[in-house]
Amino acid sequence: MDVEVLRLRPGQDLKQALWDWTRDRRPSAACLLSAVGSLDRVCLRLAGGDRHRHRQGPHEILSLSGTLCLDGLHLHLAIADATGQVWGGHLLEGCRVYTTAELIIGSLADWQFQRQLDSETSYPELQPRRLQGFQKCQEPDLNR
Repeated sequence: MDVEVLRLRPGQDLKQALWDWTRDRRPSAACLLSAVGSLDRVCLRLAGGDRHRHRQGPHEILSLSGTLCLDGLHLHLAIADATGQVWGGHLLEGCRVYTTAELIIGSLADWQFQRQLDSETSYPELQPRRLQGFQKCQEPDLNR
């Protein structure tokens, strides 16, 4: 796995920055390994439909996880406001960095991610494919 670190600056759109990275690097498959920072505008799609939640003011990023490929990003965000209230959902464009966002992204060279519309869910769902065979490590010789 190759790992890259991004630091976003105040005013940058979190999702747009991840799209830009994906289009620029063109990974066959990638995932977010870690994310910390803060946002001053938050846009989330809530579970089970098209309901959106928009929040203003400083929020800490508690978690950001998901998959990245040229067919699309699937990212979930959890944030906390100044009172400790936690919000979460599907990351939408419009989430603006407040002070910083530090992102660690893993590129999975042995995998290819594609998204295809799933008739059961009506969403473009992940279609992962391993490009190379899994290599098991040899058992250690404990008698040495």
